Parts: sequence; C-alpha cells; structure tokens
Amino acid sequence: MSDRKNVLIAAVGIFVCYFYFGIIQEKITRGRYGDELQEDGTRGEQFTYVLALVGVQCICNWSFAKAMLVVKHQNQDTTPKVYYASSSLAYLLAMISSNMALRWVAYPMQVVAKSAKPIPVMLLGVLLGRKSYTFRKYMFVLLIVIGVVLFMFKEGKTNSNPLEQERLGQLLLIMSLTMDGLIGAVQERMRQHSSPSAQQMMLAMNGWSTLFLAVPLLATGEAMEFIAFATKYPQMLGHLATLALAGALGQLFIFMMVSSYGALACSVVTTTRKFFTVLCSVVLFGNSLSGRQWIGTVLVFTGLFADMLTSKKGSATAGKTPPKSKNKNETEELVK
Repeated sequence: MSDRKNVLIAAVGIFVCYFYFGIIQEKITRGRYGDELQEDGTRGEQFTYVLALVGVQCICNWSFAKAMLVVKHQNQDTTPKVYYASSSLAYLLAMISSNMALRWVAYPMQVVAKSAKPIPVMLLGVLLGRKSYTFRKYMFVLLIVIGVVLFMFKEGKTNSNPLEQERLGQLLLIMSLTMDGLIGAVQERMRQHSSPSAQQMMLAMNGWSTLFLAVPLLATGEAMEFIAFATKYPQMLGHLATLALAGALGQLFIFMMVSSYGALACSVVTTTRKFFTVLCSVVLFGNSLSGRQWIGTVLVFTGLFADMLTSKKGSATAGKTPPKSKNKNETEELVK
C-alpha cells in the first residue's frame, strides 16, 4: 500500500473514530443517569469521575494493543522505557490541565488555545526531538492554526470569572500546550532510536498511563466511587464500552500516523479534525457561516493543500536519486 493511501486511512480513521468518541463522551459527562431529584432541582445524577474515565480508556487501549501484538507477532520493542514513561506523564498532564482549565475559562478559549498545538510540537520537535522543518512548513502550519482560530472563535464575553481565575485557566492551557509539544519531541526521539510500531507505542503509552493514574485514583477514593456509580447505573457501562472501542481504534490510527509520519503530521490532523466536524455539521444542517468563518475555511484548506502539494513534489524529487543509508530512519527522513 502506498504512503498516500496509508496516511489517508490513518487520517480518516482519526476523524471518524474521534467524531463518534466526542458524541459518546458528551453523552456520558454532560448527560444524567437515573430519575432521582437532585438538590439543584434537576432529575438524574451527573457523571463526574474524569480520572476513572481516562483510566478505563487506558486499560481498554492497552488490552486492544496487546491483542493485536499477540496476533501480529512483531519484533521486540527496544525503545527505552524512559521515553514511554515521560511521554505518558506529559500526555496525562496535558489532558488533565486542559480539562481543569474549563473551570475558569470559557470553552471557546480552550478550543482556540488547543488549536495552536502544532506550534509547540514544531518548536519542541526542533529543540528536543532533533527535527528540522522548512520555512514553508512553518508557514503552512501557521495558516492552518490561524484558520481554525478564526473559524472556532466566538465574539462576545462568555466568561464572567474574576481576572485572577481566568489567568489561572490560561496558565493551565499554556501548560497543556507545552506538554503537547513535549510529547511530540519525545515521540520523535522514539522514531529516531528504534522506530516502534503503532501497536507497540499504544501498548507502552497506555501501560505507563494506567500506572500513573492508579495512584490518584486509589488515593482519592475515586475508583470506588466510580464502581458504585457504574453499579447503580448499569446503562452507563454500555456507553463506556462504546467510548472505549472508539477511543482504542482512534488511538491506533494516531500511533499509526506518529510512527510512520511523525508527531507534526499527527498534530495537524488532530487539530483540523475539530474544524472539519464543525464544518460538516454546518453543511449538513444548512447553517450559515460568517465572513470571518469563511476566511478561516479558506486558510485551513489553503494550508492543507499547499502542504500536501509541496510534500508530494519533495518526495518525487527525492525518489529519483534515493541515497543509500544503513540507517532506516535516516533514509526515511531524506526521502521525506
């Protein structure tokens, strides 16, 4: 299968799986279970066990990757454990800090901040991951980020929190972005050191993440509270199983993208995923776009297609006189 088909399959897989993942996640975290009258006058009980939810996903992802490795019988993973441990810790910190930020900043601000994810991925990829990018690559990614920001940003004051609390939320978002960049840099080191497969990366990352999560889950008692909630509302388990399946498949496609094409390509896909899902809903339901949103749409498509065309030309030129190298990773970087 050609590289173009591989990257297309991985990108479509990420889009589809996480589109459905978002729907189920919102149903679990924002919906209500049961008909009991609560103190605030609402019916039902809301799910609030975020750490437990992430822990269940990590365990399911680990099991999924383990089963695939047993079937495929791949070579032993020689990636240093410190790479997996550090990237897993950064992954958890990025996810927890971005979710905590929503307590003090409006959701649009979180979306705008996280849409800039390719920027720290590129910067820390250069500083720590020993990557190099062309000036055109920086410009194309910047176009995509600006386009997503213009499309998703909403005018008007949406947050009435005090200034100190809003700054705390913004600090958490900066931390989340920094951790995103650190993850990308470490994953580039992995590719250069041993080129682990998507299944090997998925297995190790989720294994370490589960170990890190076990401590706060047991220390805070959230694990037992989660079990009690699941026992009380068994219908939640069906939603959780669907969420875990979509997350496992989506994460497999993400690691396919990272292991074959690098962290930057993956961050561009995951960043634009939210843009395309919103755009699809606009098209399907006939909602109108503002002038600013149309400008954002043009910028995103311009950045994506320009990057695709220039990358294709670069690969074709390199393919005419492929350099000989004993190092597989070195050959891949030269061809790309």
